Amino acid sequence: MNIALIAHDSKKELMIQFCIAYCGILSMHSICATGTTGRLVHEATGLNINCFMAGEQGGDQQIGARIACDEIDLLLFFRDPISVKEREPNEFNLLRLCDVHNIPVATNIATAEVLIQGLERGSLDWRDIVNPKK
Repeated sequence: MNIALIAHDSKKELMIQFCIAYCGILSMHSICATGTTGRLVHEATGLNINCFMAGEQGGDQQIGARIACDEIDLLLFFRDPISVKEREPNEFNLLRLCDVHNIPVATNIATAEVLIQGLERGSLDWRDIVNPKK
């Protein structure tokens, strides 16, 4: 599965802790992330992460383009709905793309844990049937 990681600035540490906790599961999949989030998660976990540009430089749009091309199977987007800054990724466009392309998405740690455990169980294997990898 192709998993994308995005985290607003105030949620980056939470994303790091989540990835440390689920490193074993994540290591079995292909991971991409916005630049800063990807770098921080890689430094903390050693996971191989394809890093795009930082969110404010268009990294969220790069991930959005991959979603639109059905190249992402799961999005973990830890967002801060209280104190979003202008330069942080715009969640509306990403969430809309996930809805259009039936991409499972988590915007908080509670949902992310359910999805990652489902991924481990095989509950998301339907993505391989709907979008077989070439």
